[in-house]
Amino acid sequence: MATDLSLESMKQFVADHFEEFVNRRNAAVIHRNMTPDFLDHDGPGGQPTDLTGDEKMMLGMYEALPDLHVTIVEMLAEGDKVMCRNIWCWTDRTTGQPMTFQGFVLWRFQGRRIAERWATVTQPSPHPGWA
Repeated sequence: MATDLSLESMKQFVADHFEEFVNRRNAAVIHRNMTPDFLDHDGPGGQPTDLTGDEKMMLGMYEALPDLHVTIVEMLAEGDKVMCRNIWCWTDRTTGQPMTFQGFVLWRFQGRRIAERWATVTQPSPHPGWA
């Protein structure tokens, strides 16, 4: 196994990473939480990227979606991986309409940091319940 973290510790690490990286808008945390050779298999535009690419993507999202918030719905962990289902919400700046998309993210740990990421997301749509 590539990590000595417990399954619960890995899940907490992922939850803390999402909270800091997305909800608290601290893109620089990626340099602490990911390995130097981190690989995002599903980066911006569906292309693989590294730490710099993911950091740049999030800085752009902070600018475009100032109230962006992610909520983790559930997580599973096995071996050196954590899978989480999440919901992302924000307000469309043009229409004022609440928007959302959902996704699954698989994180692979190496040591005490994240080494790889895979993700799938739905297309953005009006938030359920919006009138």
